[in-house]
Amino acid sequence: MARSFSLAGLLRLRHAQQDIAAGRLADANGRLRTAADARLAARRTLDDGPVAITDAAMLSAVAASRASTRGMLAELDAVTQRRQAEAAEAQAAFGEARRAAIGLEKLEVKHAVLSAAEDLHDEQVALDEIATQSWAPPAPAAGTATPPPFPPSPSTPPGGRS
Repeated sequence: MARSFSLAGLLRLRHAQQDIAAGRLADANGRLRTAADARLAARRTLDDGPVAITDAAMLSAVAASRASTRGMLAELDAVTQRRQAEAAEAQAAFGEARRAAIGLEKLEVKHAVLSAAEDLHDEQVALDEIATQSWAPPAPAAGTATPPPFPPSPSTPPGGRS
């Protein structure tokens, strides 16, 4: 019978760590997409077509709006860069967790192969032992006649002659 993999508990822990790292990576990528979408929306606002300016107050309002949008765009650039760094860190953490799990997975596969080979060897030894034993019919009890090696066929008349 195959022995259980002695590092199975550690392998489960590594898989759990890998799952946590994958969740963090997905979360970081989601935040990065959100920041990139917000930056794109701000960029579109800044690139809006020309506005018909009718007086000085409107010119002042458009200038303030564009200045505000540029400031917001600069902040969003900083947020996007920070989120990219967070996503890169999460990717590195996931890669490290995956490498730790892969090493144990390879050991588990090797253990399974060796264990199966050991089981097959044990089975072959048992079959060889059975095959080398000689089979002999049981000896008749004292005072009884030895039965013929094969019973007479039903078509043979009594006495054995045709």
